[in-house]
Amino acid sequence: MVLALIDFSKMLNCSEWLGKLIELVVLAAIAIIVTAIILKIERKFFRSRIQQKKNIQARFTSNIVRWAIIVIAVIWVLVSAEATTNFGKVLFQGTAIIGAVIGLAAQPVIGDLFAGLMLSIHRPFEIGDRIELDNGVRGVVMDITARHIVVRTIDTIDAIIPNSKVNASVITNMSHNTKIRSAHFRFNVAYGTDVEKAMEVIRQAVIDCEHTIPAWKDTEDYGPVYFISYADSSLVMATTIYYQPTVPSEVVISDVNLRVKKGLEAAGIEIPFNYVNVVMKDDDMKEQ
Repeated sequence: MVLALIDFSKMLNCSEWLGKLIELVVLAAIAIIVTAIILKIERKFFRSRIQQKKNIQARFTSNIVRWAIIVIAVIWVLVSAEATTNFGKVLFQGTAIIGAVIGLAAQPVIGDLFAGLMLSIHRPFEIGDRIELDNGVRGVVMDITARHIVVRTIDTIDAIIPNSKVNASVITNMSHNTKIRSAHFRFNVAYGTDVEKAMEVIRQAVIDCEHTIPAWKDTEDYGPVYFISYADSSLVMATTIYYQPTVPSEVVISDVNLRVKKGLEAAGIEIPFNYVNVVMKDDDMKEQ
């Protein structure tokens, strides 16, 4: 009789724990579904702002909101499910102690979080801007999260940099408050060159470059080429080219230089360079 009562109580305990487990699974499923719906709405809400304005505030806020929604969902499941109610109570009762432990262990994470908040408020750059940090990293800003920014370098390598380091760096923004960038060029040609012909070759090379844009809006003028000075062994031509901020300057400079070199060579215009004549004395001259 006693054994039967023990077996019956075990069955009740098992069924009770099974019921609690089922409740936990159901609540978790509800939390996952509701969280997925909210995240989808959140994504649509922020996506248009991110795509239209390339706004780091929208990107950073989107990441923070996403994490907050997930954390709230997990806490709701822990507190609501009978199987984890005690654990949830203990968790909240020990919030001060746990917070202190987490605060000490996660100082870098918290630092990155607040640095990301400062970056999103002061906005030294936007998504799509070309920047250079004082540690030499240079490229286009692709994304910002709660912990880091993603900078894509010229060789298409993504540099993942903590927000705290970015916030403490000197940031050179080549796209700041401008829709175009510029680069200045100087080209040397030999004395005796038809200057007007050389200027036309250089101008045509700039126009032919697929990365350059007109110097002034609603015009086809790419800017003049100037004959600016006489050097020791050459005539110096100069021009300024303009291009989109998202295009790497190395790509534009290389393309224009290559086109100018080919154009001058095709036109028979010499690109001068310095050389040295060395005179050697023979042994007889040395003896005399």
